[in-house]
Amino acid sequence: MVAANQAFLPWIIKQYKQGAEVVSLCIGAFLLAATGLLKGRSCTTHWLAAPEFKQMYPEVNLVPYKIITDEGGLYTSGGAYSSLNLILYLVEKYAGRSMAIRSSKIFEIDIDRNSQSPFIIFHGQKEHPDEQIKKVQEYIEQNFPAKLTVEELAERCCLGRRNFERRFKKATSNTVVEYIQRVKVEAAKMSLESSRENVNEVMYSVGYSDTKAFRTTFKKITGISPLEYRNKYNREAVELA
Repeated sequence: MVAANQAFLPWIIKQYKQGAEVVSLCIGAFLLAATGLLKGRSCTTHWLAAPEFKQMYPEVNLVPYKIITDEGGLYTSGGAYSSLNLILYLVEKYAGRSMAIRSSKIFEIDIDRNSQSPFIIFHGQKEHPDEQIKKVQEYIEQNFPAKLTVEELAERCCLGRRNFERRFKKATSNTVVEYIQRVKVEAAKMSLESSRENVNEVMYSVGYSDTKAFRTTFKKITGISPLEYRNKYNREAVELA
């Protein structure tokens, strides 16, 4: 996409420098980043494209969990339908809150939705060359209900803890603990979507025994509580509501 639109980039830069505000929708952030205007600034894009974006534009502060960013007249939004939230944001910014609320009701758009987190599917970041770390990732994904420690995982690689943690973060962009949490939460999400288990049963099945810790971690990663997630995505729960 960027290569096919290279000739368009100087025009975007010129318009911005002349006072125009620039908006990117979904993976349009790649094109906006290619202008250099986002260097040192925050932006978002579709969560599926986040790893590729980070690789291509490390100088940009990507926040893929956000629906909208506003950086000095440069706006970005997440997935394609997030453009509706960006439109409401601009309506509120230039026409006021009451007009934004009225617009959201007329067009049936959920106003103030500000996170992509509930939609993100975690597949594990394995597009890296460190084979030792890949093996540990696979081990975590196969044994996540067990109590895994950083020391145990480092030993599996025959590495010291500090070296292991450094390599793991470099390869996956997550700390070891964050990765384990994300694997557990992804498994919990799948159970909450499809099974008849209640929240506590799901919590125990993915290796948590502390209700508060589970709720806190789940909400940190998805943006909503386990119960809210179940009520939103489990068909039986929706039919009973």
